[in-house]
Amino acid sequence: MVSFSPSVELENRNGIGLLWVDNPPVNAQSQHVREGLQKAFAHLSEDESVKAVVLLCRGRTFIAGADIKEFGRPRLPPDTNEIRVQMEALDKPLVAAIHGTALGGGLETAMCCHYRVAVPSAKVGLPEVKLGILPAGGGTQRMPRLVGVERALDLIVSGRHVPAAEAVDLGILDALVGEDALESDALAFARKLVDEDAPLRRLRDVETHRDAPRENPQLFAEFRRRIARKTRGFNAPEACIQCVEAAATLPFDEGLRREAELSAQLHADPQSKAQRHYFFAERAARKIADVPKETPERRIARVGVLGAGTMGGGISMNFASMGLPVRIVEREQEALERGLGIVRKNYERTAKRGGITAAQVDERMELLGGGTDFEALADCDLIIEAVFENMELKKEIFRKLDGVAKPGAILATNTSYLDVNEIAAATNRPQDVIGMHFFSPANIMKLVEVVRGDKTAPDVIATAMGVSRRIDKIPVLVGVCHGFVGNRMLAKRREQADKLVLEGALPWDVDRVLYDFGLPMGPFRMSDLAGLDIGWSAETSTSSTLREVLCERGRRGQKTGKGYYVYDAESRAASPDPEVEELVAEFSKKLGIERREINDQEILERCLYPMVNEGARILEEGVAQRASDIDVIWVNGYGWPVYTGGPMFWAEQLGLAEVASAYERYAEALGADDWQLSPRLRKLAAAGDGFGS
Repeated sequence: MVSFSPSVELENRNGIGLLWVDNPPVNAQSQHVREGLQKAFAHLSEDESVKAVVLLCRGRTFIAGADIKEFGRPRLPPDTNEIRVQMEALDKPLVAAIHGTALGGGLETAMCCHYRVAVPSAKVGLPEVKLGILPAGGGTQRMPRLVGVERALDLIVSGRHVPAAEAVDLGILDALVGEDALESDALAFARKLVDEDAPLRRLRDVETHRDAPRENPQLFAEFRRRIARKTRGFNAPEACIQCVEAAATLPFDEGLRREAELSAQLHADPQSKAQRHYFFAERAARKIADVPKETPERRIARVGVLGAGTMGGGISMNFASMGLPVRIVEREQEALERGLGIVRKNYERTAKRGGITAAQVDERMELLGGGTDFEALADCDLIIEAVFENMELKKEIFRKLDGVAKPGAILATNTSYLDVNEIAAATNRPQDVIGMHFFSPANIMKLVEVVRGDKTAPDVIATAMGVSRRIDKIPVLVGVCHGFVGNRMLAKRREQADKLVLEGALPWDVDRVLYDFGLPMGPFRMSDLAGLDIGWSAETSTSSTLREVLCERGRRGQKTGKGYYVYDAESRAASPDPEVEELVAEFSKKLGIERREINDQEILERCLYPMVNEGARILEEGVAQRASDIDVIWVNGYGWPVYTGGPMFWAEQLGLAEVASAYERYAEALGADDWQLSPRLRKLAAAGDGFGS
């Protein structure tokens, strides 16, 4: 065994070199790893006793990528790309043996090997775009040569993780090896290459990837059109596309130079800083100060759901998709069957798009059952209530559950606003009660606000967080208050949006400004989509708000063809409506408000600054653990553009002093009642500080 650094050593196994990397926890390419690999490949190029080399890693994963802790700092030598040149130039077969993940720099390193094998559970990918950067270790130049331009565009711009079996089909991997036999099978693979005098497949020398764009000159333009909606506002995807274009049109070394040039631009881009912030924020959200990582979770083998409507059905789908049996209880059998029918249609729609197979549709539906009797929930380990947002109804349900659920079962409410402590007090087991606020549609949206009550047990919190991750959600722990974190901040935005319309803006002005900022839609389009009549009653309507007047006139949103907007019957495209403009003017006059010209900057500030201020109050009250948790909630629950990092990070980059100054201006112009600055925000602004982690 020859050691080249504390993390890199070489073992000669009868002429086959096993080059080991050991840098826990994820074998990141830290400086000592790079130094060790540089020395090792220099040695191997001269060691005639070694006929082939297998690069593999100890621990739980192959090289998982660059050391993200080195981002934003001067890189100490050696440069990773120098090592990759050494690897590719090696005059003997070099095999990457992959387990765990080979992501980003890890896959780029593997692509410098002449061959690649992996265990079936491994995943590979180039996810740099999710950090606002691009694969700058030759990934944008080698991937098109390995799998073709069209596949490379999809892989690099999506940043998705590719399972090993698919990676073989795509051509990223040459073979799968035994799950528990990586070392021996990779060794045998390398020995066979030597015995057969196999060619050294250097990706830099491949030219066949140029054929597709020559045959279809519109290939890149078509790809840009196809992804335009999904990548709106992001800078990194376009840079990735330009790099792949360079791979298709320039010599390899010139393509590398173009890749390096665009990479430098992205690293200096504020979007990358914001996306790196979000990367760490999502991981920080898993940490709970008073619930240690080692807190045992309760076993969840069977789940119960109360309600088969849109929310209940979506929640049920999450668990069935992960292989857990679900028992759904509805008041009437007809409602249950209708809900299960919608679930089946959702699964069948996914199957039609190729997301799952027809057999998987049937398998998942077999896991879903239920009835109209609460006794169906008696053996469930987790029961989630997803009924109408009414406190008395929820308390009645929890009293019933208290008498039916087995000891130790977790009782969760999906409430989006109501007091979890009051709901828990309806039971004799408040320690087992927790909020699990899913976002609609629950089978698609990633966020779950996990709401801890005053008496919620630590292992219940740990279990709710853990099971949320098991069903591929992003859970964030919050405390009890009206609306929790997300909806409480949303309410502040809506208050100002409504006032802006009364003062002189129009609904489509407000929506346009927020859409241009990067949000998926503004508050008025969102209201039309949800239905203006949610929570509205014709019997009690008093024409006291613009929404009430719209509902009274039958303008109840997209479903009726008219709301704040008018909708095309076929395309459902929204258009401004002169009738609404007239109605807004009449309503302002009725309230004695003199309308004025309102510019886009005022709309943006008045909609977003109050959200930041409310976020600061939420931190003061301890409802959220950290500012970055608020960012995670807004990115995943409300579509806040991740390239700004989230509302709290965005405000920090803008300068909290700017927010505080704007509050003073609006307090003077519009009245202090709406513009009371949070004490925490005032203090941080005066000190020139940010919210911190």
